[in-house]
Amino acid sequence: MMKNTFLLVALLSIATSCKAQDIIPEGAELTLVAEEYEFTEGPAVDKNGNVYFTDQPNDRIVKWDASTNSVSDWMKPSGRSNGLYFDHDGNLLSCADEKNELWRIDMEKNKTVLVSEFEGKLLGGPNDLWVAPNGGIYFTDPLYNRPWWTPTENRIDERRVYYITPSNGEVKIVAKDFVMPNGIIGTADGKTLYIADIGDKKTYVFTIKEDGTLSERKLFCELGSDGMTLDNQGNVYMTGDGVTVFDKNGKQIKHIAVPEKWTANVTFGGPQQNILFITAMDSVYTLEMDVNGVR
Repeated sequence: MMKNTFLLVALLSIATSCKAQDIIPEGAELTLVAEEYEFTEGPAVDKNGNVYFTDQPNDRIVKWDASTNSVSDWMKPSGRSNGLYFDHDGNLLSCADEKNELWRIDMEKNKTVLVSEFEGKLLGGPNDLWVAPNGGIYFTDPLYNRPWWTPTENRIDERRVYYITPSNGEVKIVAKDFVMPNGIIGTADGKTLYIADIGDKKTYVFTIKEDGTLSERKLFCELGSDGMTLDNQGNVYMTGDGVTVFDKNGKQIKHIAVPEKWTANVTFGGPQQNILFITAMDSVYTLEMDVNGVR
């Protein structure tokens, strides 16, 4: 009953402000899709608009079918998958947190380990990732101690962002000096990258150079984010307390209330990529939008 009441309040909040911002159609409702999980994360959209997301405590990847609005387990166990993203060949990339690895999973569920260590040490735990137009992969590496890890393992102390080159799979450090980097997303033209330092309650924007390295680090906004996405107007969607939307200049234009204590991640799904798909605690939600996601 409490969740239904909160949903009504959230819908009223959305309705009172959506016309001015023109990103949510009049009458759109935040819809609870499912709430049978322990902690949802990592939504990634495939070419048909279906969304794959993770339930890490239960070690599974779940698929939301956009045509039927239904969910079903897709892969279990999943290497304690966290953040997900599809590459340009239709493979699902996974931050496989069980052994601090980055995986490529084909649609037959065959996995290839892309990264298992860096300079002889285990990563802190790949968390979120983004694939650039050239096929290069950026991923954040915070450190959230997991009960399935061995405390004495040789682990990297620095919290960084890494880049996997598309030519030979070399792993490079491209950004550092974070408290806890987490959410990451880039623009469709491959020129701009947003990185959230959730540990410092800040998000930065970088220029992506031709070789994949980053320059011109600038503060984008005074808010960190667990996961992020972009729409076709250049707005940045950030998570934590519901979904907070900023325009490309870092000005907040909307807050979408979600009836959960924490909103972990967000992406655009559906055949037209006009359905905002939100992972939040034990649940997943959808919201019809007047904007579209970008790839």
